[in-house]
Amino acid sequence: MSFASPDLSIVICTRNRAGQLRGTLDSLLAMKTNRAWEAILVDNASTDGTAEVIRKIGEAEPRIRYFREERIGLGAARDRGWREARGNLIALTDDDCYVAEDYVDAVVSAFQGRPDVGVLGGRILLFDPADARITIDERDYAVEIPSHSFVVAGAIKGANLAFRREALQAIGGFDPELGAGTPFPCEDIDAAAAVLWAGFKGRYDPRPLVLHHHRRRAHDVPRLRAGYDRGRGAYYAKFLLRPECRRAYAAGWLSQVRAHLNREGLVRLFRELRSAAAYLRFRRKLLPLVALTLPALALYGTAALATAARAVLKPRPSGAAAEL
Repeated sequence: MSFASPDLSIVICTRNRAGQLRGTLDSLLAMKTNRAWEAILVDNASTDGTAEVIRKIGEAEPRIRYFREERIGLGAARDRGWREARGNLIALTDDDCYVAEDYVDAVVSAFQGRPDVGVLGGRILLFDPADARITIDERDYAVEIPSHSFVVAGAIKGANLAFRREALQAIGGFDPELGAGTPFPCEDIDAAAAVLWAGFKGRYDPRPLVLHHHRRRAHDVPRLRAGYDRGRGAYYAKFLLRPECRRAYAAGWLSQVRAHLNREGLVRLFRELRSAAAYLRFRRKLLPLVALTLPALALYGTAALATAARAVLKPRPSGAAAEL
């Protein structure tokens, strides 16, 4: 079997996970397929024994290839990974995920017969039932995502994400200024949305499956959600800067605000707006920053008033039911 041009390249980026990485690597070795595959392991400037763990297993399995990326950030690491890959289909998962035995066949099959699909999301289940029910996607049905459309953050997730090489080429790859390890953790949805606005379609398909062993408990959830809020705000701000999709993203963001008119929604909106402003400052987009300020204040004020009114008008239970 030749691996010069594999049917699927799997990119996994890691940083200082030497003690946990073996499970992910073992899941790669346990895959069952007759298709050619390779795994690109990108060491994102680790300072522990990550390199030794990967290189040791790579000595026995040449399909596992090691690369080191010194620029810290998941966007930079993933951008390095897909560029080192040799396949025309490039799948990405995380270093705390375990791919299913049929993962290669499932990803390839999901793309077959759909040349217009440039980005594909897959199913993500918990590995450990004791872990918090977060960063998973249990949908067991397919969802089509139209090109040139607003896509809400989380519609497809970076723990199980795949692209056609030509789609990544069309958008210039992943943005190295985004992702975990940077102030703006949104490199996955940013790349997926960019592919849609490059004219490709997207799709969620439940057949490609990974098990997420993230090891987070309930007390970790607020911090994780705060990170998602920051990433979402930066992602929306970036696409509001693009004239061709500005209208769609303004309307889409507003629809998300309306869907979360409660106290938690206000906290979420505040974080999003603060991160959007931080992203615009980072990009030195001072005029858009000024233009965002008044509408943002108005939006937050309106959402706060609507939330307060909803709380006041909400019927209150009475009697025994009120104590439950």
